[in-house]
Amino acid sequence: MLRKIIKIDEDKCTGCGLCAEACHEGAIVMENGKAKLAREDYCDGLGDCLPACPTGAIRFEEREAPAYDAAAVANSKAAKSAEPLPCGCPGTHSRALHREPEAQEECSCRQDGAPRSRLTQWPVQIRLAPVNAPYFRGANLLIAADCTAYARADFHDRFMRNKVTLIGCPKLDDVDYSEKLTAILANNDIKSVTVARMEVPCCGGIEHAVKKALMASGKFIPWQVVTLATDGAILD
Repeated sequence: MLRKIIKIDEDKCTGCGLCAEACHEGAIVMENGKAKLAREDYCDGLGDCLPACPTGAIRFEEREAPAYDAAAVANSKAAKSAEPLPCGCPGTHSRALHREPEAQEECSCRQDGAPRSRLTQWPVQIRLAPVNAPYFRGANLLIAADCTAYARADFHDRFMRNKVTLIGCPKLDDVDYSEKLTAILANNDIKSVTVARMEVPCCGGIEHAVKKALMASGKFIPWQVVTLATDGAILD
């Protein structure tokens, strides 16, 4: 049937995920850092997603599309509400983590003696992080290869303290992070970038992606690369 339905401009989409959150019917999903109209029959044509998009990447068009299926949407919502989130982790919901103030900044342990976490936001995976998340504003950014945190026991205190942390593994994800990182750098007032990588060759992919993103962002942002040996020693 001929009806009004949304159209997403992939070039304008920054992957913030706000439209997917605003779409109560579940018609929009995030794939590879971009919004996608996954189910045309879930789109009711009312456009709750339009004002949520900060870049104007969504508009209406009139074209042939399946009719809105209210029953299917209701069934989908019921099924999702019955499903527990994997590991209890809302991986796609962006939020800042507010820590209790420290009596002494040099103290790395909580009152119960457990090591203090320095993670300041969620999610941490590069592919899941919304481009326009508020915690990126004025942030010092740490972009770390997955294995680095396991190589050093003091990784939180030495590298993550007072930084927003993003992690990834270009070998396992088999994706070029540079586009997503470019959008984060270009759309936020990032103060500095630190890259933490392992000495293994495959970690060069994350360093290359950051270099490419810094150049493409058009900004001059101070940055450094720290390379860890497999035993945790800092090589440079």
